[in-house]
Amino acid sequence: MFRFILQRFVQAIPSLIGITIIGFFLVHVVPGGPAQAMLGPKATPLRIAQINREFGLNRPLPIQYVTWVGQLLHGNLGTSYYYNESVFSLIMTNMPRTLSLVGIGIVVAHIVSILLGSVQAYYHDTKFDYIVTAITYFFYSMPIFWLGIIIILLFSINLNWFPSGGLSNPLNPNPGFGSWVDHTTLPVLTLVLGTIAGWGRYMRTSMTEHLVLRSVRTARSKGVKESVVVLKHALRNSVLPLITLLGMALPNLFSGALLIEVIFNYPGMGLLFWDAANQRDYPIILGIVVITGFLTIIGNLLADLLYGLVDPRIQYN
Repeated sequence: MFRFILQRFVQAIPSLIGITIIGFFLVHVVPGGPAQAMLGPKATPLRIAQINREFGLNRPLPIQYVTWVGQLLHGNLGTSYYYNESVFSLIMTNMPRTLSLVGIGIVVAHIVSILLGSVQAYYHDTKFDYIVTAITYFFYSMPIFWLGIIIILLFSINLNWFPSGGLSNPLNPNPGFGSWVDHTTLPVLTLVLGTIAGWGRYMRTSMTEHLVLRSVRTARSKGVKESVVVLKHALRNSVLPLITLLGMALPNLFSGALLIEVIFNYPGMGLLFWDAANQRDYPIILGIVVITGFLTIIGNLLADLLYGLVDPRIQYN
Protein backbone atom coordinates (compact mmCIF):
# COMPACT_ATOMS: atom_id res chain seq x y z
CA MET A 1 0.00 0.00 0.00
CA PHE A 2 2.74 2.47 0.98
CA ARG A 3 4.65 1.67 -2.20
CA PHE A 4 1.52 2.29 -4.28
CA ILE A 5 0.89 5.67 -2.61
CA LEU A 6 4.53 6.70 -3.06
CA GLN A 7 4.41 5.67 -6.72
CA ARG A 8 1.28 7.72 -7.32
CA PHE A 9 2.86 10.79 -5.73
CA VAL A 10 5.93 10.40 -7.96
CA GLN A 11 3.67 10.09 -11.00
CA ALA A 12 1.86 13.26 -9.93
CA ILE A 13 5.02 15.40 -10.02
CA PRO A 14 4.89 16.02 -13.81
CA SER A 15 1.22 16.99 -13.48
CA LEU A 16 2.03 19.52 -10.76
CA ILE A 17 4.88 20.94 -12.85
CA GLY A 18 2.54 21.27 -15.82
CA ILE A 19 -0.05 23.02 -13.63
CA THR A 20 2.53 25.56 -12.44
CA ILE A 21 3.82 26.28 -15.97
CA ILE A 22 0.41 26.63 -17.61
CA GLY A 23 -1.09 28.56 -14.72
CA PHE A 24 1.83 30.97 -14.40
CA PHE A 25 2.09 31.93 -18.05
CA LEU A 26 -1.69 32.10 -18.62
CA VAL A 27 -2.08 34.48 -15.69
CA HIS A 28 0.68 36.76 -16.92
CA VAL A 29 -0.38 36.93 -20.57
CA VAL A 30 -3.90 38.14 -19.74
CA PRO A 31 -4.27 41.85 -20.65
CA GLY A 32 -3.97 44.25 -17.75
CA GLY A 33 -2.01 43.76 -14.57
CA PRO A 34 -1.83 44.54 -10.85
CA ALA A 35 -0.68 48.10 -11.47
CA GLN A 36 -3.55 48.81 -13.86
CA ALA A 37 -6.05 47.29 -11.40
CA MET A 38 -4.67 49.36 -8.51
CA LEU A 39 -4.39 52.69 -10.30
CA GLY A 40 -7.52 52.48 -12.45
CA PRO A 41 -8.10 53.84 -15.96
CA LYS A 42 -6.19 57.08 -15.30
CA ALA A 43 -2.90 55.31 -14.55
CA THR A 44 0.15 56.81 -16.23
CA PRO A 45 2.74 54.60 -17.95
CA LEU A 46 5.42 55.92 -15.60
CA ARG A 47 3.47 54.95 -12.49
CA ILE A 48 2.59 51.53 -13.95
CA ALA A 49 6.26 50.88 -14.71
CA GLN A 50 7.21 51.90 -11.17
CA ILE A 51 4.73 49.46 -9.56
CA ASN A 52 5.77 46.67 -11.92
CA ARG A 53 9.37 47.25 -10.92
CA GLU A 54 8.45 47.09 -7.22
CA PHE A 55 6.67 43.75 -7.71
CA GLY A 56 9.38 42.39 -9.98
CA LEU A 57 7.01 42.16 -12.93
CA ASN A 58 9.38 43.98 -15.26
CA ARG A 59 11.69 40.96 -15.50
CA PRO A 60 11.35 38.30 -18.24
CA LEU A 61 8.63 35.74 -17.58
CA PRO A 62 10.99 32.72 -17.43
CA ILE A 63 13.02 34.44 -14.69
CA GLN A 64 9.82 35.32 -12.80
CA TYR A 65 8.67 31.71 -13.09
CA VAL A 66 11.95 30.28 -11.77
CA THR A 67 11.88 32.74 -8.86
CA TRP A 68 8.28 31.85 -8.04
CA VAL A 69 8.94 28.08 -8.21
CA GLY A 70 11.97 28.53 -5.95
CA GLN A 71 9.78 30.25 -3.36
CA LEU A 72 7.12 27.55 -3.84
CA LEU A 73 9.60 24.77 -3.10
CA HIS A 74 10.40 26.49 0.19
CA GLY A 75 6.69 26.62 1.11
CA ASN A 76 6.36 30.32 0.32
CA LEU A 77 3.32 31.16 -1.82
CA GLY A 78 4.22 34.84 -1.88
CA THR A 79 2.52 37.96 -0.58
CA SER A 80 -0.76 39.34 -1.85
CA TYR A 81 -0.45 42.60 -3.81
CA TYR A 82 -3.90 43.76 -2.72
CA TYR A 83 -4.14 42.55 0.90
CA ASN A 84 -0.39 42.86 1.64
CA GLU A 85 -0.69 39.58 3.53
CA SER A 86 0.79 36.13 3.17
CA VAL A 87 -1.03 34.10 0.52
CA PHE A 88 -0.65 30.98 2.66
CA SER A 89 -2.46 32.59 5.60
CA LEU A 90 -5.24 33.86 3.32
CA ILE A 91 -5.73 30.40 1.83
CA MET A 92 -5.62 28.69 5.24
CA THR A 93 -8.29 31.10 6.47
CA ASN A 94 -10.65 30.47 3.56
CA MET A 95 -9.86 26.85 2.66
CA PRO A 96 -11.79 25.20 5.57
CA ARG A 97 -14.98 26.96 4.44
CA THR A 98 -14.63 25.73 0.86
CA LEU A 99 -13.66 22.22 1.97
CA SER A 100 -16.68 22.06 4.28
CA LEU A 101 -18.95 23.25 1.46
CA VAL A 102 -17.52 20.81 -1.11
CA GLY A 103 -17.17 17.99 1.44
CA ILE A 104 -20.77 18.19 2.61
CA GLY A 105 -21.92 18.52 -0.99
CA ILE A 106 -19.97 15.40 -2.02
CA VAL A 107 -21.30 13.30 0.87
CA VAL A 108 -24.93 14.36 0.39
CA ALA A 109 -24.73 14.07 -3.41
CA HIS A 110 -23.23 10.58 -3.17
CA ILE A 111 -25.85 9.35 -0.72
CA VAL A 112 -28.74 10.78 -2.73
CA SER A 113 -27.26 9.57 -6.04
CA ILE A 114 -26.76 6.02 -4.74
CA LEU A 115 -30.26 5.82 -3.28
CA LEU A 116 -31.95 7.48 -6.24
CA GLY A 117 -30.02 5.55 -8.88
CA SER A 118 -30.56 2.24 -7.10
CA VAL A 119 -34.30 2.74 -6.76
CA GLN A 120 -34.54 3.84 -10.40
CA ALA A 121 -32.65 0.75 -11.51
CA TYR A 122 -34.84 -1.55 -9.44
CA TYR A 123 -38.00 0.04 -10.88
CA HIS A 124 -36.53 0.79 -14.31
CA ASP A 125 -38.82 1.68 -17.20
CA THR A 126 -41.67 2.58 -14.85
CA LYS A 127 -43.48 5.89 -14.32
CA PHE A 128 -41.35 6.52 -11.24
CA ASP A 129 -38.17 6.06 -13.29
CA TYR A 130 -39.40 8.40 -16.03
CA ILE A 131 -40.48 11.12 -13.58
CA VAL A 132 -37.22 11.06 -11.63
CA THR A 133 -35.23 11.08 -14.88
CA ALA A 134 -37.11 14.14 -16.11
CA ILE A 135 -36.55 15.99 -12.81
CA THR A 136 -32.84 15.17 -12.64
CA TYR A 137 -32.29 16.14 -16.27
CA PHE A 138 -34.03 19.44 -15.53
CA PHE A 139 -31.47 20.29 -12.85
CA TYR A 140 -28.61 18.83 -14.89
CA SER A 141 -29.38 21.14 -17.81
CA MET A 142 -29.36 24.29 -15.66
CA PRO A 143 -26.09 26.26 -15.35
CA ILE A 144 -24.90 26.30 -11.76
CA PHE A 145 -25.07 30.10 -11.50
CA TRP A 146 -28.64 30.17 -12.81
CA LEU A 147 -29.65 27.39 -10.40
CA GLY A 148 -28.17 29.36 -7.50
CA ILE A 149 -30.13 32.48 -8.45
CA ILE A 150 -33.38 30.49 -8.68
CA ILE A 151 -32.75 28.93 -5.26
CA ILE A 152 -32.11 32.37 -3.74
CA LEU A 153 -35.32 33.75 -5.25
CA LEU A 154 -37.35 30.79 -3.98
CA PHE A 155 -36.00 29.99 -0.53
CA SER A 156 -34.57 33.36 0.52
CA ILE A 157 -36.65 36.10 -1.09
CA ASN A 158 -40.07 34.48 -1.58
CA LEU A 159 -40.20 32.01 1.33
CA ASN A 160 -37.67 33.82 3.57
CA TRP A 161 -36.47 30.50 5.02
CA PHE A 162 -32.72 31.04 4.67
CA PRO A 163 -30.38 34.03 4.26
CA SER A 164 -29.38 34.87 0.70
CA GLY A 165 -25.64 34.94 1.30
CA GLY A 166 -22.69 35.44 3.58
CA LEU A 167 -21.49 33.15 6.33
CA SER A 168 -23.11 34.74 9.36
CA ASN A 169 -25.45 37.55 10.32
CA PRO A 170 -23.37 40.75 10.69
CA LEU A 171 -25.81 41.97 13.36
CA ASN A 172 -25.05 38.91 15.50
CA PRO A 173 -21.68 39.36 17.27
CA ASN A 174 -21.53 35.69 18.33
CA PRO A 175 -22.90 33.53 15.51
CA GLY A 176 -23.21 29.90 16.52
CA PHE A 177 -23.54 26.59 14.72
CA GLY A 178 -27.17 27.29 13.84
CA SER A 179 -26.20 30.47 12.01
CA TRP A 180 -23.55 28.55 10.06
CA VAL A 181 -26.14 25.92 9.07
CA ASP A 182 -28.59 28.59 7.91
CA HIS A 183 -26.01 30.30 5.69
CA THR A 184 -24.53 27.07 4.31
CA THR A 185 -27.76 25.25 3.44
CA LEU A 186 -28.52 27.03 0.17
CA PRO A 187 -24.95 26.84 -1.24
CA VAL A 188 -24.82 23.12 -0.41
CA LEU A 189 -28.28 22.59 -1.93
CA THR A 190 -27.17 24.29 -5.14
CA LEU A 191 -24.03 22.15 -5.37
CA VAL A 192 -25.97 18.94 -4.64
CA LEU A 193 -28.76 19.59 -7.14
CA GLY A 194 -26.25 20.37 -9.85
CA THR A 195 -24.34 17.15 -9.13
CA ILE A 196 -26.80 14.34 -8.36
CA ALA A 197 -28.31 14.33 -11.85
CA GLY A 198 -25.15 13.11 -13.58
CA TRP A 199 -24.03 10.87 -10.72
CA GLY A 200 -27.52 9.40 -10.36
CA ARG A 201 -27.56 8.39 -14.04
CA TYR A 202 -24.21 6.64 -13.67
CA MET A 203 -25.51 4.80 -10.61
CA ARG A 204 -28.74 3.81 -12.35
CA THR A 205 -26.88 2.42 -15.36
CA SER A 206 -24.39 0.50 -13.22
CA MET A 207 -27.09 -0.88 -10.91
CA THR A 208 -29.24 -1.96 -13.86
CA GLU A 209 -26.34 -3.92 -15.33
CA HIS A 210 -25.55 -5.67 -12.03
CA LEU A 211 -29.16 -6.62 -11.30
CA VAL A 212 -29.22 -8.90 -14.38
CA LEU A 213 -25.87 -10.61 -13.75
CA ARG A 214 -25.77 -14.37 -13.38
CA SER A 215 -24.56 -14.12 -9.77
CA VAL A 216 -27.63 -12.08 -8.81
CA ARG A 217 -29.99 -14.50 -10.58
CA THR A 218 -28.27 -17.42 -8.85
CA ALA A 219 -28.66 -15.78 -5.43
CA ARG A 220 -32.36 -15.25 -6.08
CA SER A 221 -32.82 -18.84 -7.23
CA LYS A 222 -31.28 -20.06 -3.95
CA GLY A 223 -33.93 -18.18 -1.99
CA VAL A 224 -31.69 -15.37 -0.70
CA LYS A 225 -33.70 -12.44 0.65
CA GLU A 226 -34.30 -9.72 -1.93
CA SER A 227 -32.80 -7.07 0.33
CA VAL A 228 -29.58 -9.11 0.65
CA VAL A 229 -29.47 -9.68 -3.12
CA VAL A 230 -29.84 -5.98 -3.86
CA LEU A 231 -27.56 -4.61 -1.14
CA LYS A 232 -24.79 -7.22 -1.09
CA HIS A 233 -24.66 -8.66 -4.59
CA ALA A 234 -25.72 -5.68 -6.72
CA LEU A 235 -25.29 -2.40 -4.84
CA ARG A 236 -21.78 -3.02 -3.52
CA ASN A 237 -20.32 -3.58 -6.98
CA SER A 238 -22.45 -0.86 -8.57
CA VAL A 239 -20.83 1.97 -6.58
CA LEU A 240 -17.39 1.37 -8.13
CA PRO A 241 -18.05 3.62 -11.18
CA LEU A 242 -19.29 6.33 -8.82
CA ILE A 243 -16.01 6.22 -6.90
CA THR A 244 -14.12 6.65 -10.17
CA LEU A 245 -16.39 9.54 -11.06
CA LEU A 246 -15.59 11.20 -7.73
CA GLY A 247 -11.90 11.53 -8.56
CA MET A 248 -12.66 12.86 -12.04
CA ALA A 249 -15.33 15.27 -10.80
CA LEU A 250 -13.31 17.01 -8.08
CA PRO A 251 -12.03 19.79 -10.39
CA ASN A 252 -15.60 20.45 -11.55
CA LEU A 253 -16.79 20.53 -7.94
CA PHE A 254 -14.18 23.14 -7.03
CA SER A 255 -15.02 25.23 -10.08
CA GLY A 256 -18.71 24.92 -9.21
CA ALA A 257 -17.92 25.98 -5.66
CA LEU A 258 -16.23 29.10 -7.07
CA LEU A 259 -19.45 30.18 -8.82
CA ILE A 260 -21.55 29.25 -5.81
CA GLU A 261 -19.36 31.26 -3.44
CA VAL A 262 -19.57 34.29 -5.72
CA ILE A 263 -23.36 34.01 -6.05
CA PHE A 264 -23.94 33.53 -2.32
CA ASN A 265 -21.07 35.82 -1.26
CA TYR A 266 -19.71 32.85 0.68
CA PRO A 267 -16.20 33.67 2.00
CA GLY A 268 -14.14 30.76 0.73
CA MET A 269 -11.36 30.06 -1.73
CA GLY A 270 -13.72 30.57 -4.66
CA LEU A 271 -14.66 34.10 -3.63
CA LEU A 272 -11.03 34.83 -2.77
CA PHE A 273 -10.00 33.66 -6.25
CA TRP A 274 -12.71 35.79 -7.88
CA ASP A 275 -11.61 38.94 -6.03
CA ALA A 276 -7.95 38.19 -6.81
CA ALA A 277 -8.76 37.77 -10.51
CA ASN A 278 -10.50 41.15 -10.57
CA GLN A 279 -7.54 42.76 -8.79
CA ARG A 280 -4.96 40.86 -10.92
CA ASP A 281 -3.47 39.60 -7.66
CA TYR A 282 -1.10 37.05 -9.22
CA PRO A 283 0.24 35.43 -6.00
CA ILE A 284 -3.28 34.57 -4.75
CA ILE A 285 -4.40 33.27 -8.15
CA LEU A 286 -1.35 31.05 -8.55
CA GLY A 287 -1.47 29.88 -4.94
CA ILE A 288 -5.08 28.74 -5.29
CA VAL A 289 -4.33 27.07 -8.65
CA VAL A 290 -1.48 25.06 -7.10
CA ILE A 291 -3.45 24.13 -3.96
CA THR A 292 -6.50 23.10 -6.00
CA GLY A 293 -4.36 20.99 -8.34
CA PHE A 294 -2.74 19.28 -5.36
CA LEU A 295 -6.11 18.58 -3.73
CA THR A 296 -7.39 17.15 -7.02
CA ILE A 297 -4.46 14.74 -7.16
CA ILE A 298 -5.10 13.75 -3.54
CA GLY A 299 -8.77 13.20 -4.40
CA ASN A 300 -7.86 10.89 -7.27
CA LEU A 301 -5.56 8.93 -4.95
CA LEU A 302 -8.30 8.59 -2.33
CA ALA A 303 -10.70 7.37 -5.01
CA ASP A 304 -8.20 4.65 -5.98
CA LEU A 305 -7.78 3.63 -2.35
CA LEU A 306 -11.53 3.45 -1.81
CA TYR A 307 -11.67 0.81 -4.51
CA GLY A 308 -9.88 -1.58 -2.19
CA LEU A 309 -12.36 -0.94 0.60
CA VAL A 310 -15.40 -1.52 -1.59
CA ASP A 311 -13.99 -4.43 -3.59
CA PRO A 312 -11.59 -6.68 -1.61
CA ARG A 313 -10.52 -8.40 -4.85
CA ILE A 314 -8.50 -5.31 -5.78
CA GLN A 315 -4.93 -5.49 -4.54
CA TYR A 316 -2.34 -2.70 -4.61
CA ASN A 317 1.14 -3.94 -5.38
